[in-house]
Order: sequence, then C-alpha cells, then structure tokens
Amino acid sequence: MTVVELGLYALLLVVAAGAVWRRPVVALYLFVVGLALHNAVMAALYAAGVRGSTLTAVTAWKEILLAVALVRVARDAARARKLPFRPRAVDWLAVAFAALAVVYALVPQSALGGHAGRHAVALGLRHDVVPVGAYFLGRSLRLGLDDLRRLAWTLLGTAGFVAALGLVDVYAVPIGWWRTNGVVDYFNKHLGYHYHGTGNLPENFIYNVGGDKPFLRRLVSTFLSPLASGYLFVVALLVTAAVLRWRLLVVGLAVVSAAGLLWTFSRSSLVALALGLALLGLLRRRPALFTVAALTVAVAIGWAHLFPKIAPTGNWTKQDLVYQHRIAHKQRSGSFSATSSSEPSLHEHWQSLKGGLRTMVHHPQGYGLGNVGQTASRTGTPIKAGESNYTELGVELGVLGAVLWTAWGLALLAGLVRAARGNAWTAGMAAAFAAVLALAIQTDVIGDPWVAYCVWIFAGALAFRTRPQERLAPVVVPSVPLS
Repeated sequence: MTVVELGLYALLLVVAAGAVWRRPVVALYLFVVGLALHNAVMAALYAAGVRGSTLTAVTAWKEILLAVALVRVARDAARARKLPFRPRAVDWLAVAFAALAVVYALVPQSALGGHAGRHAVALGLRHDVVPVGAYFLGRSLRLGLDDLRRLAWTLLGTAGFVAALGLVDVYAVPIGWWRTNGVVDYFNKHLGYHYHGTGNLPENFIYNVGGDKPFLRRLVSTFLSPLASGYLFVVALLVTAAVLRWRLLVVGLAVVSAAGLLWTFSRSSLVALALGLALLGLLRRRPALFTVAALTVAVAIGWAHLFPKIAPTGNWTKQDLVYQHRIAHKQRSGSFSATSSSEPSLHEHWQSLKGGLRTMVHHPQGYGLGNVGQTASRTGTPIKAGESNYTELGVELGVLGAVLWTAWGLALLAGLVRAARGNAWTAGMAAAFAAVLALAIQTDVIGDPWVAYCVWIFAGALAFRTRPQERLAPVVVPSVPLS
C-alpha cells in the first residue's frame, strides 16, 4: 500500500514540478489553491491510513515546489549572468535575516541557553526562511496582465470555496464528527501538537463562553483553523476591492468570503481588514473605502455582541468538563464577554506579547531556533515566547533578528506603497501586506503556510519591477474586467 501511495504521489509531484520548471509562476497558482486545502487533505490521508514518513513526504510538496521554482530562476540568472531584478536595500535585509537564521541554526543551543533538539531547530529554520525564499521567488517572477487577471480570480474563487464549505460545516456537520474523523490524531500523533480543546481538538476550533455552557462553533473549513481561514479571507477581500470590478459573480464570492470571515469570529482579522481598507482608500484615492473601513470596525464591535446569540453551538464531553473544571482553578478569572478587556483570549494575547518583550530585554542574544511558538509546542521544547511573530523571532534570533525582520517587513511595505500609484494590484497587495504585518503583532502569521508562501510571493512580485520591465514605461494594472 505504501509503494502505491508513494508512486501516485511521486507521479503527481513530477507533473507539478515539471509545470513549475517550465513556468515558475505556476507555483503561485498551486500554492494559492493547494495550501488552502493542505491541512484537510493531510488529515484525510492520515485517517485513510497514510502515516509516518510516507505522510511526511507528502506534506513536503510545498517546499519541493518552492525549491524547484527557485532553482529554475537561479539557473536562468546564471545563464543570463545577471539577476532578474535590481538588488535593493529590502533584498539585502531579507538576505541578512535569512543568514542570521542559518547562523543561529549552527550555534549550539547550550551557548544560548535554549533546549531545542535537532528536529525543533530544523522546523524553526524552515519557519523563518520560507518567507525569504518565497519573497525572492516573487522578485524573480514576471507577472503579466493575463497572469494577474487569472490570479485575482483564483484568489477570490479559493476564498469563496473555503468560506462556503466552512459555513455549511458549522451548521450541518456535528462537532462529534470532527472529534473522530482523524484530525485529532493527525495534529497529535503526526505533527506532535497536544491540544486540549473539545475532544482534544485545537482550542480555537470553538469559542468558550465560560462555565459548562455550550460552546460556539467557529468556521475552520479546509484550513482546520479559524485564524488561517481568516487570513485568506482578509487578503482576498482586499485584493478584490482593489482589482476586480464589482459584477454579480464578484459580489457573490466576496459576500460569501466576508460571511466566512465573520464566522471565524476572529476579531483581530476584522480590525486588520479595516486597516487594509483604510490604506487602500488612501492609495487608490477612494474616500468611500474610508467609510467601508469605519463600517468594518463597527461591524467587528457589533458582531462580538451578536455572534454569541446566533452562532451554532456544541456541547462539551464529560472529559472536556473535567479538564475545564481543573484548569478553572489555576487560571485568572475574567469576563468571557467577547468585548471585555479581561476576556481570556484577549488577556492571553496581551500577556504573551508582554512576556515576549520582557524575554527579549532580559535575554537579548536569543535562545536559538526551535524555542518558541508552534515549533516548541509540537516538539516538547520549553516555550520561551509565543504568538507574536515579532517577539518570537526576537526571542529565537535575538534583538537583532527582531530588528531585521521588522525592518524587512516595513521596507517591503514601503516598496509596495511606492509602487501602488496607478497600479491596482500593487495597491491591493500593499493593503493586504499591511494587514498581515498588523496581525503578526499578536499571532504567528508565517506559521500559516498559505501566508508564508502566497503573501510573500505576491509582495515580492509586485513591490518592484523586474529588469525587463524597468526598461519600459511604468506598468499600469487596471481593474480586472469580468471577461
């Protein structure tokens, strides 16, 4: 059975790799769609009996295709004896950040006070350098109008599909199915996460209203995560607002995507969407978008009150209640109201951010790769910091790592803003990238492969023109028509 599985996987991978080798831009299409389905497909394969190294090989498709695309553009550059782009300060910041990550991967953990093993260090290195590789792939791509048009539809169509499936799920599929369909074992036995949500699902699968009351279902869809789903919806909605003309199909897909975002019950994503809309209004000189941004904030506040009244609910198992009662005595009491500053989730984010900053101050050299966030959690390593990308990277790679990461992100955003004049796609991506950088303050956005690959490829491709384009007049990307 393993030979058959690996044979089929190898055939599909060879076909995809061949397409990427011929046209590296194909990788972007595959990432936009494939990474949206990745977690659901891998969990389904685990439930079907694909386990261990076989499943690990299958999950590596994204790294393999990224490597193929980078090797192709590197070969072309070597043959042409010049880079496909003119190096800028933002590129050197990316190189410096990646180089620092590699150095920290080689430094013994004992010298830094960390406790990560080799597996954790390898996972931490992959986590940190994937956005860099994705960015340089984007810098090397030449996206024409046809590609941008197709990518806009691919992005919105993927978001609409993920949202529609998620909305059907929360109302039509019992939570008990999720407890037994292989997702728990995939996360726990294959990836190494030890969650304590209902039935040992991830805690953020649901929203806990406190006590023994029924919990609220959140949209997780194919990402198996409300936050990762929300990131896709935010990016898709901002790009759509900038690029696509508001015809019937566009409006329908956007409405479904917006509904999906609401049902993720991710308040930070709604605030990030509002921030992106405000920046988009400034870049596109559309005052109406400022009104939409203000309405989005109002909706976020109102939804925090309304969602608990209309959301689909589920019941705790007996084992869940035992665990809930046990931790209730250990945790700080607070209001479970979604708009309260003492609400456990908001309080945890705030405490995690403060704790990470304190750790950076007291240990400015960093603890080394693999000692923070998701990587430490899945490998059983003591967690030195969590959630915020800025503090996680600072605690891993020291204050210098946090400074380089922040400087690179802001320089890339500045490049997108400068290139956004008369360019709808770049304006939309500038808004989306700003939203992602804001989300990174409280969450590990690059821990979501869809963001790490797709957003950074898009940003690299659109922030600056490639050499052949620099010899031409500025490229203006108009709004994309329906046909």
